[in-house]
Amino acid sequence: MARILVAEDDMAVQSFVCRALAHRGHEAVGVDDGLRALEALQGGPFDALLTDIVMPGMDGIALALKLAQDYPDLPVLLMTGYSAERQRAHNLEELVFTVIQKPFTLVQICNAVDAMLERPARLARAAG
Repeated sequence: MARILVAEDDMAVQSFVCRALAHRGHEAVGVDDGLRALEALQGGPFDALLTDIVMPGMDGIALALKLAQDYPDLPVLLMTGYSAERQRAHNLEELVFTVIQKPFTLVQICNAVDAMLERPARLARAAG
């Protein structure tokens, strides 16, 4: 399946998301902030990024903006528990797949990731 980077500073949420993704057959690698996510991305290929918006070091929005420059083909899903942060991410529609609101269920996060991973394949088929 896919190799997915999860950037989330709340260790309980990070562990939940990584376990949920592993349950679906993905390999999930967890880091606790945006700066560590950038380091992980330099260390090996990933198929997708799930990132919290509010994190120390580098927040998820700054991370998504950086990835748009350095890894433009990497799909990004943002997670947040704050409605104001969700609104802040609204302007990133072209850079991120979606923003999922916390708290979410195992099924919700897995379905969002599956949809994100299927999107490039659907677009490539439509173009070809």
